[in-house]
Amino acid sequence: MTTLLWIIAMILVLGTLAYLRVSLLTTTIAAAVVMTAGWALDIVGPISWIVFLVIALPFNISAFRQNMISRPLMKVYRGIMPEMSTTEKEAIEAGTTWWEADLFAGNPNWKKLHNYPVARLSADEQAFLDGPVEEVCRMVNQHQVSHQLADLPADVWQYLKDHGFFAMIIKKKFGGLEYSAYAQSRVLQKLAGLSSELASTVGVPNSLGPGELLQHYGTPEQQNHYLPRLAKGLEVPCFALTSPEAGSDAGSIPDFGIVCKGQWEGEEILGMKLTWNKRYITLAPVATVLGLAFKLRDPDHLLGDKEELGITCALIPTDMDGVETGRRHFPLNCMFQNGPTHGNEVFVPLSFIIGGPKMAGQGWRMLVECLSVGRGITLPSNSAGGVKTAALATGAYARIRRQFKLPIGKLEGIEEPMARIGGNAYLMDAVTTLTTTGIDLGEKPSVISAIVKYHLTDRMQRCVIDAMDIHGGKGVCLGPNNYLGRGYQAAPIAITVEGANILTRSMIIYGQGAIRCHPYVLAEMESAFDTQSGQGLANFDAAIFGHIGFATSNFVRSFWLGVTSSRFSNAPYSDKTKRYYQQMNRFSANLALLSDLAMATLGGNLKRKERISARLGDLLSQLYLASATLKRYEDEGRQTDDLPLVQWAVEDALYKLQASLDDLLDNFPAGLGGVLRVVMFPFGRPLKRPSDVLDHKVAKIMQTPCESRDRLGKGQFWTNSEHNAVGIQEQTLLDIIASEPLHDKVCKASGKRLPFMWLDKVAAEGKALGVLSDTEVQLLERAEIGRMKSINVDDFDPAELRPEMVSTTAQERAA
Repeated sequence: MTTLLWIIAMILVLGTLAYLRVSLLTTTIAAAVVMTAGWALDIVGPISWIVFLVIALPFNISAFRQNMISRPLMKVYRGIMPEMSTTEKEAIEAGTTWWEADLFAGNPNWKKLHNYPVARLSADEQAFLDGPVEEVCRMVNQHQVSHQLADLPADVWQYLKDHGFFAMIIKKKFGGLEYSAYAQSRVLQKLAGLSSELASTVGVPNSLGPGELLQHYGTPEQQNHYLPRLAKGLEVPCFALTSPEAGSDAGSIPDFGIVCKGQWEGEEILGMKLTWNKRYITLAPVATVLGLAFKLRDPDHLLGDKEELGITCALIPTDMDGVETGRRHFPLNCMFQNGPTHGNEVFVPLSFIIGGPKMAGQGWRMLVECLSVGRGITLPSNSAGGVKTAALATGAYARIRRQFKLPIGKLEGIEEPMARIGGNAYLMDAVTTLTTTGIDLGEKPSVISAIVKYHLTDRMQRCVIDAMDIHGGKGVCLGPNNYLGRGYQAAPIAITVEGANILTRSMIIYGQGAIRCHPYVLAEMESAFDTQSGQGLANFDAAIFGHIGFATSNFVRSFWLGVTSSRFSNAPYSDKTKRYYQQMNRFSANLALLSDLAMATLGGNLKRKERISARLGDLLSQLYLASATLKRYEDEGRQTDDLPLVQWAVEDALYKLQASLDDLLDNFPAGLGGVLRVVMFPFGRPLKRPSDVLDHKVAKIMQTPCESRDRLGKGQFWTNSEHNAVGIQEQTLLDIIASEPLHDKVCKASGKRLPFMWLDKVAAEGKALGVLSDTEVQLLERAEIGRMKSINVDDFDPAELRPEMVSTTAQERAA
């Protein structure tokens, strides 16, 4: 019995130390203390001590460990893990890691999360949202844009240029606005809630494009020439990366340039002949300056010994001979300017390379660094803005529209999709806020950018489908009063662009995340193939043994958190959010353990096992989405009225995480899934999807004017103006709610139950009965007009459905 207790004590001590992640030396000393206790109890004998010392001493003597253990392991490692290519290294090294690395490490520091600064707008940024952004939203008639002009009107184009909408990222010294990433996100959210064309037109120049590349890499001459002109709207920029042969696989672009001598302004100079064929380029039809990505070659060695210089970025004025632009694509009836651009052996000086000749071949790194920032702002913000507007518009419609003598929002079948829209609107706003906070802190979060691009565009598409289901014919029939149909058509565009979602989920999120976020893998890879510094073996030894301890700790943590359902793990609060933090501790440890086991069993083949990689990426992604939601709840003062939104969002994210984890265990390599299931789910899957009761609470918030509803739709365009069907409907919601007691008053006075329709007739009867004042009569009459406008759909003379033939070109309208 004593021996059994001693064995249990040893296991508990070692397990606790592994859980706490103490050093190897401390663990060895603690084990020696337990061994000594066993010696005193006559349990441990000389042979046990000899075995202990034979194991312990080699691991704690670094020189011996490096030569006898780490050196052979390094040889094995090189055989399993292929050396990274230059392109892979540039992609991995381009970005930075931030909060996602804590989630990946198996032991999140929640205090660190909540200590990140609260995102706030400056006075100038708020004034811009309240002034120019509000005004340009008033100016846009979305039906005119999408059906009549196939473009933004000329006065809207000019307003955008005059008020710096294309200059949000440009520094003030060049005449730009120099807004924070958070402010850019809020602007795009507001625009996207009204018009995807408007949001796309503003978003592209402020993300991946000449402006950002110039500020980071441009020569002083390039910056001083282009940036003030871009800020004033004298130049319209676009960036051409994608071609018919290279979409998501941007590294394989076939477009090329040849270093050669040629004539320029009457003189022979050293330059390049560029040939390109690009597709899907936003603003290309109206752009005056083209950012171009191509592969530069130097066959005559005019620049040096290297013949294949690599991907290069240059600025090309579109009015040059040989540059072909102006034609348009027609992306799912979404009328933002998008089209092809061509060039065949267009000769330009080397000074057209962004950053000058010294940056020849550096384009891939430039693109990856800037793309990680742009992807973290533009598409996620557009998605969040669209869903926020859809959430409140759907809530209003569901309260106004009646069937079976009830507002349809009270029907349980409607509550379910409504809750998905509302919960996602809260989550998506939280995610964009946390992500832009990181960018404003100076991070270049390539992994986070991939997460938010994929998951927010995916959730947006699903929410738009839910909104269409609820609206029925109101969503299907296009016209000035339809605020959903064009967004529904355009949703797949966001899914496709800036890295197709299938590729982003299957390869990018975890492909970069596993290497960048893991505390040891990148160090192992770099040191294993380091033959130059003389420190390769020492660095590999430190990394590999740190990795072993890390994996051991995550195994222990996964087992303990599974057995205890994580109830004893740390959480920063003891309120209703406590269990969420604890469950995320558990899943974070699971992710870390599964990552190590997947890499150990598959090695370099892991990147080809895309479904394994995708599910591992899902775990990291859902942890990030849930943590962003909890961060928002904290930053907004832990408003208990918002708890249903918080609970729905977190429970949905964690349930999706659990489903991906379950699928991963079913398909885990080397037959380890069954064993790991016992470790991670000893009592079965712990989580359920959001309950019907929670769905009801979220749906109720969406239909009821209150502070929680205001926070849900904060910053969107709700003004009751001529062309804003959503703003008009918001006023109708208030009128309908105010009309309900008046309707009841008339029913009581008349002694009959009148249907809640023809409110103008109800008003007349109430006035005749003397139970309604003139003000109340006017309210009912106004409510009826709004009610009919909300539930009716547009109809047209057949001739109106033929798109108007506009004589001016797209370029002339934009000029």
